Amino acid sequence: MTNVRIERRADIAVLTLDRPEKLNALSTALEQALLDAIDSDDVRTSAAVVIAGEGRAFSAGADLTEVRELGPAQIAQYYRGSGRVYEAVAALPQVTVAAVHGYCLGGGFELALAADLRVADGTAVFGLPEVGIGIVPSSGGLARLVRMVGPAKARELVLLGRRYDAAAVDRLGLLTDVVPAGGALDAALAVAAEAAAQPALAAAVAKQVIDVATESSHAAALALERLAYGMLNQVDKG
Repeated sequence: MTNVRIERRADIAVLTLDRPEKLNALSTALEQALLDAIDSDDVRTSAAVVIAGEGRAFSAGADLTEVRELGPAQIAQYYRGSGRVYEAVAALPQVTVAAVHGYCLGGGFELALAADLRVADGTAVFGLPEVGIGIVPSSGGLARLVRMVGPAKARELVLLGRRYDAAAVDRLGLLTDVVPAGGALDAALAVAAEAAAQPALAAAVAKQVIDVATESSHAAALALERLAYGMLNQVDKG
């Protein structure tokens, strides 16, 4: 598949952004290829999903040459089309793991944030440069960062345009593992294998409850988790 390579490692689907000559910049073609990959049999029948990048980067961000001249109607259409890929990743029932090396900037960082878990190696560089070029992160990055790290740190990450190494991002609680250079994919596969060993329905329901709990009152979240427990308790665990 052009721009995205699909591989099965046992019951784990590995989706590799494959535009290395552009540091895996997220063109509409690449985003559409990722959407198509998500809808493939290899992903649908998998127990966990790893997203990685070919070459020297996970992704250096959006391909701004495509979107610079778009008007409001065209931008709205973009989010109904290939731009919905970030929410499609977040909505997958399987546990998703981003394997990050090299640049993970702008839309690339937002794609990593859409995954459930993130593993980074020592070469990883994270950042959100959008405000510095007169726009804002708009593929779920703002919304997710506020929920993940709180408004104060989200302001720092978004408004200053700084770049951060894996250790700094790990201190924010955004990473599952930090590994030596070259080890991101293997570490992500190991984490994905742990996730794949869990009962699939329970993991999918837990993901949904966690998402809703971040936006709900304590009472509503508590009621939802009890309902989820009650539903899952009826499932044959043999």
